[in-house]
Amino acid sequence: MIPSGAPLEKEVIIANGCVVDPKVLLEEIENLKRLNKKINLKLSSTAHVIFPFHRILDGLEEKSKGEYSAGTTKRGIGPTYADKAARWGIRVFDLIHPEILKPKLERLYKIKKELINIYDPSWDIDLDSLYEEYKLYGEQLKPYVTDTAYYLNKAIDAGKRIVFEGAQGNLLSIDHGMYPFGTSSNANALGICAGTGIPPKKIGKIFGIIKAYTSRVGEGKFPTELFNNIAEKIREQGHEYGTVTGRPRRVGWIDLFNIKYGIMINGVDKIIITLLDALQGINPIKICTTYELNGEILESWPIQSEIIDKCKPIYKEFEGWEPRTQKEWSEIAKQGYEALPDTMKKYIQAIKEELKIDIALISIGPEREDTIALEENFF
Repeated sequence: MIPSGAPLEKEVIIANGCVVDPKVLLEEIENLKRLNKKINLKLSSTAHVIFPFHRILDGLEEKSKGEYSAGTTKRGIGPTYADKAARWGIRVFDLIHPEILKPKLERLYKIKKELINIYDPSWDIDLDSLYEEYKLYGEQLKPYVTDTAYYLNKAIDAGKRIVFEGAQGNLLSIDHGMYPFGTSSNANALGICAGTGIPPKKIGKIFGIIKAYTSRVGEGKFPTELFNNIAEKIREQGHEYGTVTGRPRRVGWIDLFNIKYGIMINGVDKIIITLLDALQGINPIKICTTYELNGEILESWPIQSEIIDKCKPIYKEFEGWEPRTQKEWSEIAKQGYEALPDTMKKYIQAIKEELKIDIALISIGPEREDTIALEENFF
């Protein structure tokens, strides 16, 4: 939950567009403290709060959706966003003010209990204990709570550099993703303004981060998905297992057709390609450039999942590259782009030409030092 800059003791912000599980957040804070890390966290007072009944509902609703299940992590994220839209959600500001929290929690608990009892008539939870638990969370989080929109705008006006870090990916976004097989927020660049309070004219460059292949968590259409030993090899070499659940991710060939759509929707300036080393030892490697539907080549990516299900991906094949140890990849990274295998450079160039966009960075390993800049001063 804490942004990735926290272990480096950078100033990090959880803005209003997030939903917050206070128990998980406090556990992460404690983990950083045990590592003797300074906590430079600011938490939006208007971020919405996840409660245990949200997690219960998440699991029950997923089960009831059948084939339309999104395959969520069942952490209560969707139901919390639903409460936000319904305008009866509880926010961090409420959490740190017990006199506000109590009546709001009583109202929300009553609603959720009636809803959960439709699925499970035996479910119940002690309201007083829940209130005391979350009141304590509020006391512990209070030092971090602030008006993050005001703080961020002041920082930008003062000339500070800010990196907006999004989780998940464009096709999981609620408005421009593969509905209903996604998340409940705009998990793309479009979510920055509404999710932080930063106006559009203050947004600088937008970098689109893509893997050298495609991966997906949960349900939904996946035209380039692989099911064979190649899939297993990519999954193992790319460590494609869910961060929260540990479940294997679905993997497939890179889909430049939907990446073009993502570049358009997000206004991407440059792209960053990661996990090129995860394709080592695979030959040939394929790139999807477009889809075919009923014998016709599509011009634009079809957002409706019912149409995507009928599409056939069109591929170009490329020669792969030999396996190397992580130490060897790290040594190549030190030497720079020209030291890459020729076949990898051809693969990278093909992606650049197909997407018609510059590549800022590539990575060939898990460490920061395994990153290669393709141009100077790309920021």
